[in-house]
Formats: sequence, C-alpha cells, structure tokens
Amino acid sequence: MKLGQIAERLGCITEGDANLEITGVAAIEEAKAGELTFLADRKYRAALGKSSASAVIVAKEIVPQHMAALRSANPRLDFARAIEIFHPAPHFPAGIHPTAVVAKSAKVGAGAHIGPHCFVDENVEIGRNAVLHSFVTIYRDARIGDDFFAHSHVCVRESSRIGNRVLMQNGVVVGSDGFAFEKLTDGRWYKIRPAGFVVIEDDVEIQAHSAIDRATIGETRIGRGTKIDNLVQVAHSCNIGEDTLLCGQVGLSGTTRVGKRCILAGQVGTAGHLTIGDGATITAQSGVPSDVPPGGIFSGYPAMDNLSWRKSAAVFNRLPELQRDVRVLREETARLREGNI
Repeated sequence: MKLGQIAERLGCITEGDANLEITGVAAIEEAKAGELTFLADRKYRAALGKSSASAVIVAKEIVPQHMAALRSANPRLDFARAIEIFHPAPHFPAGIHPTAVVAKSAKVGAGAHIGPHCFVDENVEIGRNAVLHSFVTIYRDARIGDDFFAHSHVCVRESSRIGNRVLMQNGVVVGSDGFAFEKLTDGRWYKIRPAGFVVIEDDVEIQAHSAIDRATIGETRIGRGTKIDNLVQVAHSCNIGEDTLLCGQVGLSGTTRVGKRCILAGQVGTAGHLTIGDGATITAQSGVPSDVPPGGIFSGYPAMDNLSWRKSAAVFNRLPELQRDVRVLREETARLREGNI
C-alpha cells in the first residue's frame, strides 16, 4: 500500500514520498525497509536514527532525518490503526458448527457464528454477528447483544446480561458464584447461594482468565467501555464505572464501588464495601482498606496520597540509619543524665 493511501486513511499529513510502497508495520528496533513504525516516547529518539524503517508516524515536533513521515496528533493511536490496515480481524462466516449444541428455545441473531463444541442453553438470546469461537458455554436465560466475540473456553453463566460489542478473551468466566459463606456454630461454612446476576454494558473487553462473580442479591455491573486485564477478580455485587481500567491481577472484594475513568494498576487489592471515586488512580500492588476520594494518585498499603507515600518510602529506606541515630542519641542522653547525678 502507498504511504499516501495510509496517510489518507489515518488522517495524517505526509512528509516525503507519498508513493512509497509500505508492506507492513513494526517496532522501531525491528522495522525493515518497506515497513512503517512510530515514535511516541522520547527515549526512543536515538533508536529512530538507527532504524531501517521506510516511514514513521510522529508528532509535529519530531524531524526524522532519513525516512518519510506521517504527522499525527497521536502517533500511538494512529499506529494502532495502521496495524489494523495490515492485520485486519479474521472473518467468521455465519452458521452453527455441527458439533455445537444449541437449545431449541435459544434465539440466535442473523450473521452469528457458533463454532466447534459450543453449548448454548435454554432461553438464551444472542444478538447479530456474534462469534462464539470454540468450546464456549452460555448458560440458560443469558442475554447477549450484537457483535459479541467470545474466544475459546469462555463461560457466560445463567441470567447474565451482556451488551453490544463486548469482547471476551480465552477462559473468561462471567456470572460465577460469589465467594460468600456464613460460619455455623460448629465451625463449618454454609454456602450463601447467589440469586443475582451480572450486567456488562457496551464496549467492554475482558481479557484472559478473569472472573466476574454474580451478585448475591441484585447485580454486579461493569460500566460501558471498561477494560479488564488478565487474571482479574471482580467479586459479587461490585459496580465498576465507565471507561475504567482494571490491570492484571487486580482483586476487588464484594460490593466494591469503582468510579468512572479510574485506573487500578497491577495487583491492586481492595477490601469490601468501599468506594473509589471517579478519576482516581491506584498504583501497582497497593492495598485499599477504605474509601478513596475522586481524582488524584494513591499508593501503598494502606493506600494514601502518592506524594505522601513516596515520602514515607524514602524514610523507610533510611530506617536502619535512623534507628542507629536514635540509639546513639539515647546513649548520649543516658550519659548526660548520669553526669548530672
């Protein structure tokens, strides 16, 4: 494809030979002649000078010396769109594979693809152009919108409600039983049977081997546009706001409320029955035992304002030295007291 054609599709401005033939996309270090790369991080400027790429997507202030350029307001985003030009999503033809089992009472929308060894239970509704790749299980009474995509071994449990354009990677489980037990007088545990369900709104992506538990009573809800990384646990009755990111191995205890446009970085854990306000960012491996106000960055355990945590961490690194100073001061104080006696 000609560089000028790519620029037109991306809405970028071409600098250099618009008739340059581009055969693919690659990272700066791996790019070869004929390939398109991008630069969005200043630390890769030196690598750009050594790159063999034929063209680069860059912001206005970057001036590449030996290759054509596509000027972009957001190089990272436009490079992602360029990837889609050269690596379009695979097409799955409409139809039900002979090995799939679909209940007679199930309703499957036009253009849907149900792949090998899938199971669709009674009274399920699946929208138009949905794709169930293989070994996907949909329990009874689930409702799924248009353009749903479930990779292999996804399981959507009973009565779950899934919106439009929802993507689930391999091994996702939606609507599993919550971890809810009541201790009996003899020390055994009595299972609290969940009677609620899960609601997943439009444009949500849930990545591999994450679990969204259904509510004990009522609903667990994932807001529109939220993205959930691998190995994330969302417990029963949680409510996640729109456009929030839950990164790898985040664990939310039951009835956690997370606001809109929040970021919970890797391995963040929360106690139950708390609220994280809109726009808050919780940094990696932080523990959240109580409510977090809207906005700001919070770190550590217990999670606190990021600046306070950084100051505390700096002191923590000096604790052996401070302990020695305190011991010396105590010894000097003791000697002075003895001298006054």
